[in-house]
Amino acid sequence: MHVIIDWIVQTVGALGYFGIFVMMAIESSIFPLPSEVVMIPAGYLCAKGEMELWIVIALGTLGSIAGALLNYYLAVKLGRKLILKYGHYVFFTPETLEKVEVFFKTHGSFSTFTGRLIPVIRHYISLPAGLARMNLGIFCFYTGFGAGIWVSILTFLGYFFGQNEALLNEHLHTITIAVIAFIVVAGVIYIWLHKKKEHKRKSKKF
Repeated sequence: MHVIIDWIVQTVGALGYFGIFVMMAIESSIFPLPSEVVMIPAGYLCAKGEMELWIVIALGTLGSIAGALLNYYLAVKLGRKLILKYGHYVFFTPETLEKVEVFFKTHGSFSTFTGRLIPVIRHYISLPAGLARMNLGIFCFYTGFGAGIWVSILTFLGYFFGQNEALLNEHLHTITIAVIAFIVVAGVIYIWLHKKKEHKRKSKKF
């Protein structure tokens, strides 16, 4: 583990800020690279005074948006054609695609934001957004919002605990659980508010 971390630190240090942008773009694309191995070492370099904290966070976030846009456009250009042609082989029908589109038109903002905070899902949440042709401006905003929070968490972890692997793993585990708990609570509140809004809308009709 130490060898890998040292290699990432050296790579980020050698490539500089551009390396952070490129690695986070890869992390957010269809070739997922764990964001932890990029942003935590970058945070450690900030603690050593070799990088500026705010620039690292900004470029990490922008890289995440760039990678997400790649997935988004792949889904827009190729996803629909592939699903309509081959989707039935994996039980993904045109009706399912229509449901995905309707879902993202209604809940795309919340799904995109929270998806960026969930391990594994953060790599692929852009694909259904692209399939549903989610508004690009809204997609970029909520992708950046969610990615910015996660990038900041990892960068600060590297800044404060980059030299202590045990403490780093402990805090990363705790924070991951806390973020997932936050998403669950936020999801419950979101569903409640959405149902309340729908009830009011239906009441006005009658």
